[in-house]
Amino acid sequence: MSGIPYADPLLDPLFTTPDAADAFSPRARLQGMLDFEAALARAEAAVGVIPSGAVAAIAAACDATLYDVAALGAEAALAGNTAIPLVKHLTRKVADADAEAARFVHWGATSQDAMDSGLVLQLRGFIDGLDATLATLAAGLAVLADRHRATPMVARTWLQHALPTTFGLKAAVWLDSLGRDRQRLAAARARLALQFGGAAGTLAALGDSGPAVAEALAVALSLPLPALPWHASRDRVTELAAALGILAGTLGTIGRDVSLMMQMEVGEAFEPSGPGRGGSSTMPHKRNPVSCAVLLSTALRAPALVGGLLAAQVQEHERGLGGWHAEWQALPDLARLVAGAAHHAAAMIDGLTVDAERMRANLELTRGLILAEAVTMALGETMGRLAAHARVAEASRRAIADQRPLRDLLAEDAEIVAALGLDGLDRLFDPLRYTGSAAHFIDRALADHAVMERAHGR
Repeated sequence: MSGIPYADPLLDPLFTTPDAADAFSPRARLQGMLDFEAALARAEAAVGVIPSGAVAAIAAACDATLYDVAALGAEAALAGNTAIPLVKHLTRKVADADAEAARFVHWGATSQDAMDSGLVLQLRGFIDGLDATLATLAAGLAVLADRHRATPMVARTWLQHALPTTFGLKAAVWLDSLGRDRQRLAAARARLALQFGGAAGTLAALGDSGPAVAEALAVALSLPLPALPWHASRDRVTELAAALGILAGTLGTIGRDVSLMMQMEVGEAFEPSGPGRGGSSTMPHKRNPVSCAVLLSTALRAPALVGGLLAAQVQEHERGLGGWHAEWQALPDLARLVAGAAHHAAAMIDGLTVDAERMRANLELTRGLILAEAVTMALGETMGRLAAHARVAEASRRAIADQRPLRDLLAEDAEIVAALGLDGLDRLFDPLRYTGSAAHFIDRALADHAVMERAHGR
């Protein structure tokens, strides 16, 4: 645990993951910029802009463990960004080994080039790790969707009993949303590109060699080469932020549903249990929805972070003031939170306890009223929809007043029995006969999931 770079070792283990904490640690931030500097030297040497003999000393000094993070931070507080002091320390480190090579550190680049390109390297690795977690979550949801395709339960609208559905369809809906989230993240990742424009986005310091250096640098860093530098065009950042925010909402929806199903009065599904998990400091019987709490808290916190990043997209002229700075902590904070929620969701779904018997019992709470629409539709074929609606509505009111099963009251109506028959009434009050196209929708969601997994080589 001590080796994990948690900013807050008391709370971060609940709200993020070790991998996400490491991806956005101070050392990782520095290493991203240093990877840019080493690749820049190699690219410029390959094009003939700097001597090839300078590369080794520069590359050797591009190791984040060689630098004092606290000292750099103190200097950044005066300089205005982290790249300025880092380049100074890097230059001194290179000079200790090769004074001539030190002349070519950061040649033709600007601070934002190093910081943005370093951030892109961090983000691409983070997104790959996040998608692996989401793939695990998706696999778990696919299993639930298929396993419970014929497990009937109450569909609730406005938090009230509506019609029968299946738990498999509920899981398929979650799976379908998650698939779109993964597509959005993949699209945002694909547009994260090299940042290299020099002081004002023209690469003027490199003369005619600017485009060639940019091409070589993109290859060296395995990053897409954009059509032009994007110093003040922050849509790449906000696209990713929006995708993460939407994902947080999807995870929050899963958390909301599971927490509601986990209420004692409902009792349809439960988070995994275990020693030290979900207990109360005073009530020994409690089984609290811990993962749901993390999913919901992330869904509550993410919109403010996304909103701040969207506001920061408005920047001035060729390089912005303040808006760019606003991204530095907000985006990593958002990424860390969403990674934590995804981890909790995957673990929760993998160990989810589903009480199919309780789901079936909850369908009976209204004594058959949940199937009033099914009777209305069948009866409407002989007496018309409006007349059938009125007849079933009246029977439903009596069922509520007398606390009797709706099916029994309908069976006392000679006209209804003549139209439907007693056996027909029995069939209409079987919840699994009124789940419509649920199985078809589950199949479609599973098919789409299979296509995505094949595309990822899984």
